[in-house]
Amino acid sequence: MFKKKKHHPLNEAQQIDLAKKDHRYFGPLYETYFEQIFRFIFKRLGGNEEAAGDLVQQCFMKAMANIHKYEDRGLPFSAWLYRIAQNEVNMFFRSQKKNYSVEISDRQLYAILEEGNENTSFQQEDLDQLIEIINNLEETQADLIELRFFQQLSFKEIADIYQISEANAKMKIYRLLEKINKNWKRES
Repeated sequence: MFKKKKHHPLNEAQQIDLAKKDHRYFGPLYETYFEQIFRFIFKRLGGNEEAAGDLVQQCFMKAMANIHKYEDRGLPFSAWLYRIAQNEVNMFFRSQKKNYSVEISDRQLYAILEEGNENTSFQQEDLDQLIEIINNLEETQADLIELRFFQQLSFKEIADIYQISEANAKMKIYRLLEKINKNWKRES
């Protein structure tokens, strides 16, 4: 009687090592991260599904072509993919010379307000004001807010995307929250 051999799934590091040797093994990485990277790019493009699909494909093609350059530095593989995706989005906007919009849920806005304020009771006008403040941020600042509060990345993941230390990522985000809080109080 024959028994079916048990399939032992490979961990991510093993998948990456195999993909470095043969691009046919990149598929499981693509399947694991496609939706997450698509959502990130889709939001950055303000819901432009067609352009997001194109950029996601470009992102993964670049990742597959350059996987031999990937080094495990103790950070998730997704941080490397986010950095590639961010670069693709930036190149898209430079080529289009357009502004972008991001859909924000009330829950995400409350997270930003709660992080930057002692006060925990907010009105709809507070949320509207916060949206206006975020809309007036520089692109890099808006990126940091999006990565931390909308994509819910850790400081460590954000640090790897920007190739800075984790402490520097925390400092940038907390300074940005202070700036938002000052602008919010000024307008109140």
